[in-house]
Amino acid sequence: MSDTYTDLDLQFIAGKWKKGSTGRALESRDPFNDDLLVSIDMAGQDELDTAYAAARKAQVGWAEKMPGERAGVMRKAVAIFDARRDEIVDWLIRESGSTRVKAEVEWGLARAITEEAASFPLRTEGRILPSNIPGKESRVYRKPLGVVGVISPWNFPLHLSQRSVAPALALGNGVVLKPASDTPVTGGLMIAKIFEEAGLPEGLLSVVIGAGADIGDAFVEHRVPKLISFTGSTPIGRGIAQKGGGGEHLKRLALELGGNCAFVVLDDADLDHAVDSAIFGKFLHQGQICMAINRIIVDATVHDVFVEKFAERARGLKYGNPADADTTIGPIINAKQLSILRDKIAKATEDGATLVLGGEIEGNVIPPHIFSGVTEDMELAREEIFGPVVGILKARDEAHALELANATEFGLSGAVYSTNIERATAFARRMNTGMAHINDQPVNDEPNAPFGGENNSGIGRFNGDWAIEAFTTDQWITVQRKLRDLPF
Repeated sequence: MSDTYTDLDLQFIAGKWKKGSTGRALESRDPFNDDLLVSIDMAGQDELDTAYAAARKAQVGWAEKMPGERAGVMRKAVAIFDARRDEIVDWLIRESGSTRVKAEVEWGLARAITEEAASFPLRTEGRILPSNIPGKESRVYRKPLGVVGVISPWNFPLHLSQRSVAPALALGNGVVLKPASDTPVTGGLMIAKIFEEAGLPEGLLSVVIGAGADIGDAFVEHRVPKLISFTGSTPIGRGIAQKGGGGEHLKRLALELGGNCAFVVLDDADLDHAVDSAIFGKFLHQGQICMAINRIIVDATVHDVFVEKFAERARGLKYGNPADADTTIGPIINAKQLSILRDKIAKATEDGATLVLGGEIEGNVIPPHIFSGVTEDMELAREEIFGPVVGILKARDEAHALELANATEFGLSGAVYSTNIERATAFARRMNTGMAHINDQPVNDEPNAPFGGENNSGIGRFNGDWAIEAFTTDQWITVQRKLRDLPF
């Protein structure tokens, strides 16, 4: 094993490290200081076709391997995650602007789903069904889909790529991965290096880095992939659903899209614990997480005390260089996202919200911004924020809190605080979300638990048995063991 990975400025196509053919380069830069990390010659249609063709060819033999062999590659990958922990964490800090805490959390999540995937080959089961036809044996076989296309985002690039790549490969599929342009290394090339070192057969995995204008539509519409796994914004997800679900070559879809997570504090909540959870759930990775707290909804009887405690805790958070071990809030990923957040801050004030805590924006770093007096019709409450900005809404009572929590087109994650567990459970079950957490914050992800949303937050579930379901298909086979009496 080499000390550090090299060739991270090349494409990984059909098992080979090579330059892209478009004649244009993608620059990956540190979002904190704008240092150039790598410059990658971008791929075009030729590289995409080569990647998909290689995955389709290699997949046939890979699916025929013994379960233990596929599991063994996953276990080797886990060992590489352990051996290269510091290198992976460092890349996440530099390329995605992760604080050290967030980078270590992400490393752990990506490692955990890889370890979970190692169990999948021996958990893929068929069934024998009863039949009303004499002499017939009715079998259901579960087998891999074939080739999976994965499009991953920049916010948790390593994990949100790996949570599809590792299960898909473990279950016998080939994979072509297109990482986000802001994070080509941590979202793609690092994963290629890990699996190459783990002994994955050549051609099964390709990482194609290119502009959406060149290969975006073709990636989804291509005839080879049987499923497109996408994590990102709802508008882009809708486009992928239209192209993949309504195009010439129909696909399965696994979509994890936007969120507008509600953090609800009922009148009997432990306010100190609720504040601690809200700080983590809002400001981890600068709030650039699909399941981060977007709205805080507090019962009127405890509203003022909560706001005071929350603002005081947020005031003490260190923001700035993510490489500093004690930094809580690092940089926004790029200038475009920064501009969007500036506009949201200005619009919240214009709409009449009260700025409880703010501060000067320096470079790409935004200090915590907290608004009270937010109402459900304000943009700050309606739209996903994706930054260290939050609005607090006052609820008249529990019924009003639930009404506010469900007043959104999204439905990814949410949380509710109460010292009465059964009361909180009843509340959580009425939240229109795929995930809800009691006396905790909404940023939760475990490799054996179903991750996904309702409404405009996506289609399908990731992790555990749900990943096995997503990345395999059923085939019905019958065996007629004695001559069948047919009607004509």
